[in-house]
Amino acid sequence: ALKGSREIGFTILSITFSLVAVFIPVLFMGGIVGRLFREFAVTISMTILVSGFVSLTLTPMLCSRLLKPLRHRGAAPYGRLYRATEAGFEAMLRLYDRVLGAVLRRRGIVLAGTALSIAAAVYLAATIPKGFLPSQDIGQIWVSTQGRQDISFDAMVAAQRKAAAVIQADPAVEHVNATVSADSFTNALSRGFMWIALKPRGGGGGRDPAATVAERLRRKLGGMPDLDVMMSPLDGIQIGAPAGNRFPYVVQAGDLGTLQRLGARLEARLKSLPMLRDVDLDLRAKSPHASVEIDRDRAAALRVTADAVRDALYSAYGPRQIATIYTSSNDYPVLIEAEPERQRDVGELSHLHVRSANGRPVRLDAVSKVVYDAGFLTVPHVGQMPAATIWFSLAPGASLGDALAAIRRAEHEVGVPPNVLTGFKGAAQLFQESLRNQMLLAGAALFAIYTVLGILYESFIHPITILSGLPAATLGALLTLMLTGTELSVIATLGIVTLMGIVKKNAIMMIDVAIARRRAGSGAEAAIREACLLRFRPIMMTTAAAIAGAVPLAIGAGPGSELRRPLGLAVLGGLAASQFLTLFITPALYVAMERTAAAWRLRRAYRKRASARESRGPRGRGMLQRMLAEGRRSAVHRS
Repeated sequence: ALKGSREIGFTILSITFSLVAVFIPVLFMGGIVGRLFREFAVTISMTILVSGFVSLTLTPMLCSRLLKPLRHRGAAPYGRLYRATEAGFEAMLRLYDRVLGAVLRRRGIVLAGTALSIAAAVYLAATIPKGFLPSQDIGQIWVSTQGRQDISFDAMVAAQRKAAAVIQADPAVEHVNATVSADSFTNALSRGFMWIALKPRGGGGGRDPAATVAERLRRKLGGMPDLDVMMSPLDGIQIGAPAGNRFPYVVQAGDLGTLQRLGARLEARLKSLPMLRDVDLDLRAKSPHASVEIDRDRAAALRVTADAVRDALYSAYGPRQIATIYTSSNDYPVLIEAEPERQRDVGELSHLHVRSANGRPVRLDAVSKVVYDAGFLTVPHVGQMPAATIWFSLAPGASLGDALAAIRRAEHEVGVPPNVLTGFKGAAQLFQESLRNQMLLAGAALFAIYTVLGILYESFIHPITILSGLPAATLGALLTLMLTGTELSVIATLGIVTLMGIVKKNAIMMIDVAIARRRAGSGAEAAIREACLLRFRPIMMTTAAAIAGAVPLAIGAGPGSELRRPLGLAVLGGLAASQFLTLFITPALYVAMERTAAAWRLRRAYRKRASARESRGPRGRGMLQRMLAEGRRSAVHRS
């Protein structure tokens, strides 16, 4: 046990500290990514440190007490399962030995394949569909309804109840909560909301996924004449106001007319995009307006002032408090207003009377006229500028990254002037920030691993050799995500970062033994070949255990499994691809790097001698040339 601990101790330290280094950038990341995964990074880091301590202390002690000595040939044979597994492993080891020898003889082909894998990984990372957070099926659907802007409250309630009845009749719906009220954006009573609770999912006769139910209900409610229905499933992680999977796209301009025209053109263009659903503009000049225009000449003749007209309108529609009734226990305000039935009819304006300066009542239509037009119910603002918000949701199978790119292309097609500001808010804005943070996270993790390995091995070359398996692992993870139709989300990126720490343990196991053999005098090729064969069993065992741990995440079901699945798929695909590639890429790269380093050291040594012999004349230069030639031959022979 002591001998095994001494042999593997530095390897365990290298794997432990370099794996912890992967999660150091996550601890210091800001934004939504840092807030979501800081606890994850702390938990994993502490688990790795404790595991490394146990591996160096408790595990050797248990080995010395519990492991039985190997049986010799004269003893009773092992069981059938042991003999079968050992025979299979020995066959794999012999096959690996033959293939490894062929690979080391053709290192150029392997190094070219490594370069191709790096290029393929970069290409897939740029072209794979990208998303923010995976959608979770929590059994709830958020619905927004929009009636005509001139619809009455009673008509809106009736239309809302009709839509709720259609939704309640669906077999997947448990219950519906419907409201008609002014929202925080428009203060319009022509807008309603519904929250749909779905029945639990289960085997056999369970309901369909929430996205499928939403599409079915959208088709059923598409023919309602007085109501536009927008719906999307709710996620377990809500960012901003509850709006399901709907995203805001904001257009700002100083001129309200320009904003209205441009917003309408952008809305029409976005509705034609197949990857978008439920496109809705909140700035519409369709609300009926009635303006009272005073005839100044007639009003002056009848001695009616504009203030008197304003007071009469406020008294009828205000309402106005004209007195207070005081009692022994309470006081009651006295309000004056027109009857509610008369307030709903614009034609009742002609029946209002205005008091003139001499106290005589004058009909309002005698001194004014009512002008009807359409205008804005409200004008939203973002900051100090008028803004129009276009809400949209994604079609089934569409990614948020492709949708945002299509909207940016639509801006150029519509011709947005430079004095108009456009941008995304809410989850869409955080998604754009997360894309930048994902690249920063991967780069910072790679730099942290290289720095820690460089300190441990006191070398600039060995960390590069150890990290040689990362391109193959990244390529495998991205291919797995694409084959399974999974977006490159924040969760998947976290899985790739975790993969960086897991994959390099294969190379660390090889490099540690190869360095020890090199110090004993072996050549580079012989040292790395012996290291690969010696560490083939632990490499296969640890990778198989890691793959087995990722399988439940990749195929898991139940509530919240959608959030965890991308991480499991990324780790599973990356390990499966890198397991076979790193067994050949790392040895080939090690030999190439060692020969390059040896040639560089010889070249530097002979240059130092050249400076000393240069002053001795032509004889010294001839001797220097002969020494350089002999040095090259000896370097090739030694490696």
